Amino acid sequence: MKFDPFAMERWQSTYEHAVRFNLSESGVEPLTLGELVELVGMDPAELSDTLIEYIPSDGSPGLRSAIAAMYPDATSNNVLVTNGGAEANFVTSWVLCEPGDQLVYLAPNYMQFPGMAVNLGCTAQPLPLREATGWQPDLDELSSLVTDATKLILVTNPNNPTGAILSAAAMQRIVEVADSVGAWIIADEIYRGAELDGIETPTFWGRYDKVVVTSGMSKAFGLPGLRVGWTIVPENLREQLWARKDYTTIAPGSLSDVLSTHALQPTARQRIHTRTRGILNANLPILEDWLRERDDIFTWKQPQAGAIVYARYDLPVGGLQLAETMRTEADCLIVPGDHFDMPNYVRLGFGPKPERLREALARCADVLDSLCVKA
Repeated sequence: MKFDPFAMERWQSTYEHAVRFNLSESGVEPLTLGELVELVGMDPAELSDTLIEYIPSDGSPGLRSAIAAMYPDATSNNVLVTNGGAEANFVTSWVLCEPGDQLVYLAPNYMQFPGMAVNLGCTAQPLPLREATGWQPDLDELSSLVTDATKLILVTNPNNPTGAILSAAAMQRIVEVADSVGAWIIADEIYRGAELDGIETPTFWGRYDKVVVTSGMSKAFGLPGLRVGWTIVPENLREQLWARKDYTTIAPGSLSDVLSTHALQPTARQRIHTRTRGILNANLPILEDWLRERDDIFTWKQPQAGAIVYARYDLPVGGLQLAETMRTEADCLIVPGDHFDMPNYVRLGFGPKPERLREALARCADVLDSLCVKA
């Protein structure tokens, strides 16, 4: 089997716990266990009484029902619980990607699914999002790229790395184009709930009968360490995904299942999303003020969701080299645009506590000043 490493995750996995400042992360400061228990109004004794056992490998009935309630007309029979959104993407690609298939994906994008598709023998065709139009796709170009050979169309909405949200017209056109050739829409919606304006992004679920939604507890919930994700899929496809999961992680963790079930109850979910959006709206001005002070170097579009800014930069140094210099000299990890096949961009996270964010940016500023002097 062909294998191309997942460049961004390899970069993060190698270094994110070896640096003092991590601005490569796209979520907000995670909750502590104590904060989560208090926020959701949970009795701590419930955790003490939880048996640390194998639970249903597709997720407990309570968790699956709580997830289904977030999607129109979905039931627990449409839900497969996975170990993080990454496993949801993985088993979906394993089932739907076959040698010779074509994937069209909106680019830039989180590159796990395109990478897996190529590893499984597919071709992956990017559809560029246009910075000048707020990182929206050209709908005419979409129509021309998608052909009878196209089996899958991948969107991440809200988008990673740009933080942009697809317009209603773009969502509708993607559905129409997919329907015209019978292609699956794979909608990674893991940033849904992390909108700065507080208006939840519409889901692709329910717009078309060949939609797979993947998501999880990491980005909008600030609970990446629970490692709980899910797919929302037609019932017949769910069985195929579940069978693949027998070869991967088998079951979610019992404690994570209990905590996620509480966190996804409507009142608790609203509290958690309010916390997330509060962090985003408090921290984004810190990063944007820093960028404005360097507007001779950076240009960017303000994100609509997620704790990320995708900025173009003007320096005589490549993205990989810039990221490595930040790592070694500023002790700070950032994501180079090269990991999205876009040199001369960087993805900067703004989810840490404000004082750490300011300190990290000050260290990065010193590196930039040094690079400008050398230039």
